[in-house]
Amino acid sequence: MPLFAIPFPALDPVAFEIGPVTVHWYGLAYMFGLLGGWLYARYLFANQALWKGKSPAGKEVADDLLLWTTLGVVLGGRLGYVLFYEPAYFFANPMDIPKLWNGGMSFHGGLAGVCLAVYLFARARKILMLNLADVCCAAAPFGLFFGRLANFVNGELWGNVSNAPWAMVFPGGGPLARHPSQLYEAAMEGLILFLVILFFTHVKKVLTLPGYASGLFFAGYALARITGEFFREPHPDHPLNIGWFTAGIAYSLPMIAIGAFVIWRARKNAAAA
Repeated sequence: MPLFAIPFPALDPVAFEIGPVTVHWYGLAYMFGLLGGWLYARYLFANQALWKGKSPAGKEVADDLLLWTTLGVVLGGRLGYVLFYEPAYFFANPMDIPKLWNGGMSFHGGLAGVCLAVYLFARARKILMLNLADVCCAAAPFGLFFGRLANFVNGELWGNVSNAPWAMVFPGGGPLARHPSQLYEAAMEGLILFLVILFFTHVKKVLTLPGYASGLFFAGYALARITGEFFREPHPDHPLNIGWFTAGIAYSLPMIAIGAFVIWRARKNAAAA
């Protein structure tokens, strides 16, 4: 072990066991993220001041929306990882696809799954999709924060080799100390992104501009993810890894353009109203 390197804490991925049921920290992290997002979504729908007295739905809508978005996150996230990162392995070992406790979730796949879920839910409830999307995007940093902590507990998605005094030696990451990039991403994609969107929703009142908060989330996440990629070990042997350019950057760049377009469209529609 290098001098001054911090050893990875001995974290048992199993939180507790009840008879034959094993509960992993990975699953609990996703549960905490979804529950935190659900409670915050209820608050946003109920806070009429944020909508200037015209909330698009009652807070109880968040209760049903939770199930739809959970399915979108889990199914989309896992299928995204299978297709975007490890198609050869999972096509050869299809029985490993449902083993979520071993890690392996793709944010971009989960985002696609949630977008589909929100679209279908909005049509079923006859609610403007962009309003629902704004609430989901404002609440999404809860899931990102806990999801990155889950990556850290699992000792996966570690960072590049580093001499930083807080660098860690990860199990499976070789003998060299590395950036705890999962914690960097938890801070950027979770805490900082949440505070940025919080400022715009509560101070600038952008929930009255359908799509604005969604655009902020898309662009903000992409910038945070791209920054994190410079500290994170790229996914091995991915065809999109070319020098400093990684698959994570490739999948995130379109989100900046989408976010900017959605914000522009929200402002244009407001000006024309």
